[in-house]
Amino acid sequence: MVNYVIFIGAGNLATNMAKALKKTNYRIIQVFSRTRESASTLAKMVDADYVTELAEVRKDASIYIVSLKDSVLTDKVAEIVNGKPDALILHTAGSISISVFEGYAAHYGVFYPMQTFSKMKEIDFKSVPCYIEASSAKDLIKVKQLAEALSDHVEECSSEQRKYLHLAAVFVCNFTNHLYDVADCFLHEHQLSFNGLLPLIDETARKVHEIKPGEAQTGPAIRFDENVIHMQSALLHGHPVWQDIYNLLSKSIHENNKKLPNP
Repeated sequence: MVNYVIFIGAGNLATNMAKALKKTNYRIIQVFSRTRESASTLAKMVDADYVTELAEVRKDASIYIVSLKDSVLTDKVAEIVNGKPDALILHTAGSISISVFEGYAAHYGVFYPMQTFSKMKEIDFKSVPCYIEASSAKDLIKVKQLAEALSDHVEECSSEQRKYLHLAAVFVCNFTNHLYDVADCFLHEHQLSFNGLLPLIDETARKVHEIKPGEAQTGPAIRFDENVIHMQSALLHGHPVWQDIYNLLSKSIHENNKKLPNP
């Protein structure tokens, strides 16, 4: 039996997921996006049709994968689900509860791939941890089958657990990348290249594959070297927000280190 899939959304996550799904026995028949360029580009990649109005989305698919901004999903959930009583409706958001579909859909769930996605960089989906949830045991089987067709790392996860998982992901991905951006801007101001930091970034990331992050922590804050901390903080006087970040993170590192058990 062929499972027909429609993607509601054509952003970074949807693009990577759809491209990976095309290589399985699931068939993508349509892509929706409010932006014609996004809809047509993804549809072409996966040999599907595209539409730019929710009212034009076909109602005969087995599975609908909703990958929209959180606010759009919550505002449009009734329109998305309308006329699809037998279909499995899934969203991919980290911070929205499965309950968003309650009262609207009979069969629904969550498929949350925890990774950072970009349209221009293809990711091996087999290595992406995917967290799933469904409205019933029967629907969970279908969600799990879909997830396992894409990933080797599939785990059940409640909406309550997922919101903490998503927050942790914000720390290790979004916040960390912002710190890269701050460092890049700061170095540029002083005619220095960010490329010199890349080996340090790579080694820092490699370490936490082998030891716990707290055990891998180095630098002046963990030693509470006040002279270095005050000197470095002063260098940021022209950027008060960056200075606040530096001071707050230094304090957090020092406080966290005090909680670690002595070796």
